[in-house]
Amino acid sequence: MPEFCVTGGTGFIASYLVKALLEKGHTVRATVRNPGDAVKVGFLMELSGAKEKLKILKADLLVEGSFDEAVTGVDGVFHTASPVPVAYVENVQANLIDPCLKGTLNVLNSCVKANVKRFVLTSSCSAIRYRDDVQQVSPLNESHWSDLEYCKRYNLWYAFAKTIGERDAWRIAKERGIDLVVVNPSFVVGPLLSPQPTSTLLLILSIVKGMRGEYPNTTVGFVHIDDVVIAHLLAMEDPNASGRLICSSAVAHWSQIIEMLRAKYPSYPYENK
Repeated sequence: MPEFCVTGGTGFIASYLVKALLEKGHTVRATVRNPGDAVKVGFLMELSGAKEKLKILKADLLVEGSFDEAVTGVDGVFHTASPVPVAYVENVQANLIDPCLKGTLNVLNSCVKANVKRFVLTSSCSAIRYRDDVQQVSPLNESHWSDLEYCKRYNLWYAFAKTIGERDAWRIAKERGIDLVVVNPSFVVGPLLSPQPTSTLLLILSIVKGMRGEYPNTTVGFVHIDDVVIAHLLAMEDPNASGRLICSSAVAHWSQIIEMLRAKYPSYPYENK
């Protein structure tokens, strides 16, 4: 049975990937920053099959070589670890861009040393959708990229980090001969596995609880976590999978999302402007 490594194992997508891989009978190595933090990490060990087939290893995106042990001898690596900001970010370079760029570089370098067969990177539709000519080129597809100048102009630092992170991954993969496949999900939703809310859920919670002062005046693509996991498994297991894979489903404006939630949960003080 193949063995896989999932980086950032406690993340929303990562934890579902670990669960799915264990259910298929695979041995899984999940990397986290602090394996001793039972509150954050404990839920992974409660997944079906975890006692026999899951190893939790320490690795840090910013520490060179820290992924060597985790990827040596595995058949494939799912690199999902990347910070997702919910609100204003202090020091964008240190907290967002460095972990995204240096983290991907560190994991890729470890994979080169270990001769890993396939590398699946979790990117984002944020690396595709932010550009001045979006109306002219729509519908967007895998050939489109977010414009870095546009991202800077509107302080879209997550999109900026994801775009340069993914572009860098493609460059390194080409130089080093790594078999890279990228999944680009839109806004991922679904029930939570971890005891703490993840960044995606915190954004929705802040809107539901009226903590932001306003909701974003944007239309967003949404996708269910189950579809995102299937896309990742396909990217890893199908020998014909290649390039980028947009993973997005329904599109809605935040005002519509609020109305849908308000109909189900009327007691919360939703953002209304």
